[in-house]
Parts: sequence; structure tokens; C-alpha cells
Amino acid sequence: MAATLGMQTLFSRGNLQQLAAPLLIVMILAMMVLPLPPFLLDLFFTFNIALSIMVMLVAMYAMKPLDFSVFPTILLVTTLMRLSLNVASTRVVLLEGHTGPDAAGKVIEAFGHFLVGGNYAVGLVVFVILVVINFVVITKGAGRIAEVSARFTLDAMPGKQMAIDADLNAGLIGEDEARKRRTAISQEADFFGSMDGASKFVRGDAIAGILILFINIIGGLIVGMLQHDLSFAQAAANYTLLTIGDGLVAQIPALIISTAAGLVVSRVTTDEDIGQQVSSQMFGNPSVILLTAFIIGVLGLIPGMPNLIFLLLAAAIGGLGWWLLKRQAEPPVVEAQPAEQLVPQETQDASWSDVAPVDVLGLEVGYRLIPLVDKGQDGELLKRIRGLRKKFAQEIGFLCAPVHIRDNLELKPNAYRLTLKGVDIGAGEAYLGMFMAINPGRVAGQLPGTPTTDPAFGLPAIWIEANLREQAQALGYTVVDAGTVVATHINHVILSHAADLLGRQETQALLDHIAKDAPKLIEDLVPKLLSVSIVQRVLQSLLEEGVNIRDMHTIIETLAEYAPRTQDPLELTTQVRIALGRAIAQQLFPGNTDMTVMTIEPGLERILGQAMQTGNDAGAGGIEPGLADTLLRETAATAQRQEESGMPAVLLVPNHLRWLLSRFLRRAVPTLKVISNAEVPDSRTIRITAIIGA
Repeated sequence: MAATLGMQTLFSRGNLQQLAAPLLIVMILAMMVLPLPPFLLDLFFTFNIALSIMVMLVAMYAMKPLDFSVFPTILLVTTLMRLSLNVASTRVVLLEGHTGPDAAGKVIEAFGHFLVGGNYAVGLVVFVILVVINFVVITKGAGRIAEVSARFTLDAMPGKQMAIDADLNAGLIGEDEARKRRTAISQEADFFGSMDGASKFVRGDAIAGILILFINIIGGLIVGMLQHDLSFAQAAANYTLLTIGDGLVAQIPALIISTAAGLVVSRVTTDEDIGQQVSSQMFGNPSVILLTAFIIGVLGLIPGMPNLIFLLLAAAIGGLGWWLLKRQAEPPVVEAQPAEQLVPQETQDASWSDVAPVDVLGLEVGYRLIPLVDKGQDGELLKRIRGLRKKFAQEIGFLCAPVHIRDNLELKPNAYRLTLKGVDIGAGEAYLGMFMAINPGRVAGQLPGTPTTDPAFGLPAIWIEANLREQAQALGYTVVDAGTVVATHINHVILSHAADLLGRQETQALLDHIAKDAPKLIEDLVPKLLSVSIVQRVLQSLLEEGVNIRDMHTIIETLAEYAPRTQDPLELTTQVRIALGRAIAQQLFPGNTDMTVMTIEPGLERILGQAMQTGNDAGAGGIEPGLADTLLRETAATAQRQEESGMPAVLLVPNHLRWLLSRFLRRAVPTLKVISNAEVPDSRTIRITAIIGA
């Protein structure tokens, strides 16, 4: 049973297609070793002729060279087949040639006897002419065209790729179409390069044909005269005719294949095959046809010329020209079309469909990083981005927009760029196959590589080869691959811009999600008490200071409680922070550990309170410049010492100063968290580690 299933699997349709090419090569090579009877030789020679005709017809009907991209491989296989047949037929000719002209089969006899009239001198001349035509004219010209085409195609690749990128940026084509065009450009260069090399096979085949001809003639004379006691004339007649027939039956398919190669590389890519191009371009102008008929007719009137032939041909060409002229004079037949299809396309004006929306989150990569994001190559970064969005939703509390990925030829090959609503918010470089060794500040040695900086956190790092990974880890480096570098940078960017990612649509989707479990809670708040825009501004204020919004029930309940008293998003945010105090403390100080915080000297607090009242709630506008500069410097220095000691940089201030100082200090010290006394849970113990302004 298992053997039967195995045989069925082996001979299934897909496996047979995969086995066809290897089996064909094995059969071709076997013909060089195994003796073949004359009947099989006839069969294989006929198949070779049919294959060459088929290849030429496919080449003629191909619209562009890439439609027949397998041609270089077929050229090699057919050349190998002809040489194998030459070896097999040589064996039969030398062994059985003394028996008569049909010793090597009917095909060789027909080419050697009937086509050249049984005259081996004529056959020799015809054979040499065919070889010269194939070797000197067709193959050499096709090889030269392929060589020049490959060179020009390679030179034009950057310009073509820039044109594709320009069309993509202009919105004329989509990403899939741009990717197809880039692939076609690469395949075109590979095709002409392969054709340049494949043409050498045909030239070598022509040289081998001449050598095989003379070797067979000399070998046949020796075998016939010494082994079979034939006279020189009889041996020459038998073996020379057989050898010439063998050479002709191989060189005619070679000539056809070479012609097909010339047709493929010499044509200009259009939407028409060669027959359509010839009929439309050669016979599309009746004036040319009529003028040709006139010239031929004049030559036919000259005494001594073959008047009948020239005049008949002139009449035929003239008739063709008159028919073409009459055909062009007829009005074109227009098929009935619906009215909406009769409107010319060029009169269509611009519409709103031409306005492309800006991607909320975008990732642009250089061409060497495409394997990281290519579905066809199972790009690992795609899976990581999906995981990042899921982790973001779980930790922050809402689902951010998907990351729109595209390749950008304007970037360096190993570069990438992150955009938020069309604006660059991050950039870096990554090298596939290499690792980034990040220096956390306590490494025991140096590594050879390319110095760089971790794009996410700005730490010094080095790009190292894969074989240095274990050594780097032993020295204390944090080692990550290229995909992890990009994914970590994306994660850092979306976390730091969480407030910008929460738009009106995301806010409404979040409220709808909460309404599934608590419909009455949402119904009483939005839109009865607050609009969606005010709720959005409150949530954005929380996210700007690194407070997640996972506890939406508490947030909604607090907003519903204080919304009848105030519609000010700042005041509402303050009350929400107080309600989320336990979660804020847990986020900054996990577990039940003491809250190690910095504070401000009470006298400085009074000054700042007065400045806030003087500035009329204008932020830091009321703080004296010298005091503001000193406050910034001392806070930054104290926060740095706090972080170097392994503690978070948290500043505890009175409730009425929290928003002012958070907004004022956050730009100078991004890692600083400012909390108010009202946000500290009663169950937590506060330990003051530094006093600013003391």
C-alpha cells in the first residue's frame, strides 16, 4: 500500500513536470554512450527538426524577449542534443557504412542522397555554406546584439528604476505594479546576459560540426578501405555521403535555432508579434508598394531582361499596393458602444479619488532590506510588526493604525525611515546577515566592526559579523539582529507618539468597544455630557505623559462624574490622573516598593505658584528667565543622578503645579515623570532622594 502511494506521488502531474527536464538531459547524454538502431536515429533526428521549428515559431510570436525567457536554456539543450545525435550517428556510420547509403537510417540517407543528388562534392559545398551562414552571419550577429543589449540594459537600470519610483510617488502606479516593473528590468538584464553567453554554444556547435565532418570522412575512408576492403571510390561514395547527410541533418536545425535567437534579441518590444510588425510596418504604406512596382516594371521593359518575370511581379506588387490604398480610403467601422463609453478619457477632470490619504504610520526601506518585509520571502519583520501592534494594544489600551510598508529607491540600500502622517519621525540603517552589538555602558572589551548608534535609544553600538556574536555577548554587549533593530525602533517610536496615534476615529472605535460591555456608561457620557473631541483630548493628555489608558472604565466614570462641573480638558485630565493614581504609581514603581522621588524646595514652590498666577495659566511664561534656566539645569542633573542610581526620574510636586512643571520640564528631560501629591495612593510610602533648589 505504501509503495503504491509512493509511486502515485512520484508520478503525479507536478512531479512529472519537475522530472521532465532531468530525464531529458539524461536521455541526451545516454545517446552519446549507448548504441542506437537506425529507426531511433530517424525518430530523434525528426524530433530535433520539429523542435527547432517549434522554437522559431515561439520566438516569432513572442511579444517581447522576456516572453521567451527560457530560450538560453533551450539553446543549450538543443545544442547538446545535436552533438549527442552526431556522436550516435557517427558510431552507426562507421560500423555499418559499408552496407550502403541507408546504413544510418532513412533521414540521413534522404539528406545525403536526394537533397544533394548523391554527389558528395556538392553536399560538401552545401554543408560548408550552411556552416558559414550559421557561424559567421547569424550567430555572430545575434551574439553581438545580445552583448550590446545586455550592456545598455545594465546602464539604463538606474534610470528605469528612478522612473518607476517617480511614477509610484506620483500615484500613477501602485506598489504591486512597481514591484513587477522592477522585476522585469532585472529579468531583462539577466536574459540578454544569458543570451550573450548562450550564443557561444551555437558558435562552438558550428565549429564542432566542421571538425566532426572531416573526422568522419577520414575515419570512414580508413574503416572502409582497411577493415572492409572497399576501394577508395566506393569508400568515399558510401562514407562521405553518409557523413554529409549526418552533417546536414544536424546543421539545418542549428540554422533554424540560430535564426530564432536572432529574432528574439533583435526585435523591439511592442504589443505586436513579428508577423504583425512586418505587415504593419513593411506593407503599411501603399506609396512604397506602388513605387516598388513601378521600378520593377521599368526594369522589366529593358531589352535582355527576363521581361515576363519582372512584369508579372510588378503587376502583383502593384495590385497589392492598389488594394492597400483602397483599404485605407475606406472609413473605419466603429462598433456600437454605450453612451458612457463614448466619452473620451482625456476630458475626464480630476476627482476626489485622485486624492490619496496619508498613511498614519509608514515604514520605507531600501532595496537591500526588502527581504525583511517581503511576504514572498517570509519576511520576519512583518510578523514582528503584527506582534508589536498587539502588544501596544494590550499595554497602552487602544489599537493603533497599521504600519504601511513600501520600498523607496531614494534611500540608501540598507536604510529605513519611519513616518507619522507623512512626516519623518525616525530613521536608521540595518544590515542583513549582521548583528548590532549595543554597548550598555559596562563592556569588557572592543570589537571589530562598523561603529553606529542604536536608533531607538541612542546608545553606542557596532555592526559585527555573525561569527562574532558569541564573543560580543561574552564581553557584555547586547547583541540583536537586523530585524530586531528595526522592530525595536518601531516599537519605541509608536510608544513615544501614542498620543498622536489616537485620532478621532480611534477614540470612537475605543468607545464603541467599551460600549459592548457597558453600553449605559458610554451612553450617559457621550454625547450627553462630553463630545468625542473632549474625550480624545483627555486621553491624549494622559498618553503624552506616558500614562496608559487600559482602565477605560475608571476614566469614563471619572469623566462622567466631573463633566457636569467643567468641560475643560486640562481639569478633567487632572481628575482622571487622581483616579488613576494607583495605576500610575504601579507603572512607575512596580510592586509594593517605596516611591523614591525628587521634590522641589518649598520656597521655590511658592515662587513657581506665584509665577503661574502671574502668567495667567500660560505655562512657563511667567517664570523669570534666569530662574527657568537654573530650574532646568538642576532638574536635568538630578534626574541623571537618579537614573544612574537605578531609580526612575520622578518629580513629586503639589497638584496645582503638576501640569505647569510637566509641560515645562518634559522638553529638556524627556524621561522625567511629574506626579502630584494627590496621585500618590495612601498605601504607598514616599522616600525623597533629592530636593531641587535646596
